[in-house]
Amino acid sequence: MSVPIIAFFNNKGGVGKTTLVYHLTWMYADLGLRVLAADLDPQANLTAAFLDEEQLEQIWLADGRRSTVYGAVRPLIRGTGDVDEISIQAVEESDARAGLLPGDLMLSAFEAQLSEVWPKCMDRDERSFRVTSAFYRIIQAAARRWEADLVLMDLGPNLGAINRASLISSYAVVIPLSPDLFSLQGLRNLGPALREWREQWEERKRVNPAADLALPEGRMEPAGYVIQQHSVRLDRPVRSYDKWISRIPGEYHRSILDIKTPAPETPKDDPECLSLLKHYRSLIPMAQEAGKPIFHLKPADGAIGSHYLAVQEARRDFESLARKILARIELNLPASPSGY
Repeated sequence: MSVPIIAFFNNKGGVGKTTLVYHLTWMYADLGLRVLAADLDPQANLTAAFLDEEQLEQIWLADGRRSTVYGAVRPLIRGTGDVDEISIQAVEESDARAGLLPGDLMLSAFEAQLSEVWPKCMDRDERSFRVTSAFYRIIQAAARRWEADLVLMDLGPNLGAINRASLISSYAVVIPLSPDLFSLQGLRNLGPALREWREQWEERKRVNPAADLALPEGRMEPAGYVIQQHSVRLDRPVRSYDKWISRIPGEYHRSILDIKTPAPETPKDDPECLSLLKHYRSLIPMAQEAGKPIFHLKPADGAIGSHYLAVQEARRDFESLARKILARIELNLPASPSGY
């Protein structure tokens, strides 16, 4: 049985996607689940968030780079074999419940090959199926070793071949948004792309020549959207914020869900809106300095007074979001989660 993979994706950058995956990984560990964070963005920002510079040096400069996603697909890139096993980096202070599949800037070298083999799948070319399904097979093998309950996957902001192969590996897709024009345009691009890739992958699966090859279903079910309100600034008129945020439900329903009937008027009334997250501006640098999520900050880290109250609020917000996502994929928490 495959482990559910939840992709966090928007082809518009700067929407807080990586920060969201980072914090949800910690939250799910807090709630008692065993979770893997998979960094499939060639920028590898999620990996840099979890690991310090010494750890990054060890995995990125290691011979063969077997500890990264790039290292795991390197035999396919070089034509010397199939996918390799990837090392899992345990996330500290999570009681070994959270693990990381590290990203790598070298992963971009896989883009051209993924693009090349996509049409060749229709020719019943077995290697093309092995290349296309590489991410899925790497992640599922790691999830079995980790005994993971779920995988959170971070992707770069584009509609290229790496993201196509990543997204067809996913069970569900959560879309982070900002209340601005660029996020709305991102929804218009993303919805048709997801539907097209889902249909194309169904066609390809039907002609797979290797019955023993584990292939993803290609579900990519929309699980909802998260609005991160970091675009609200003192130098920005409130009416501009209200203008864009009020358009998100309609655009999501039209472009992502392909529903033509009227959508709820505001995100607060829209069941597809999983959360309206605050920015927590002052807590972000504090958490980065401490090497932990904002809801783990303590007075010793500088979270005192109003900061401490904001930490508690952040915990409530992220726990609520984490539970809503689990409900969407119908995954239950352990009977007695051990939180902080």
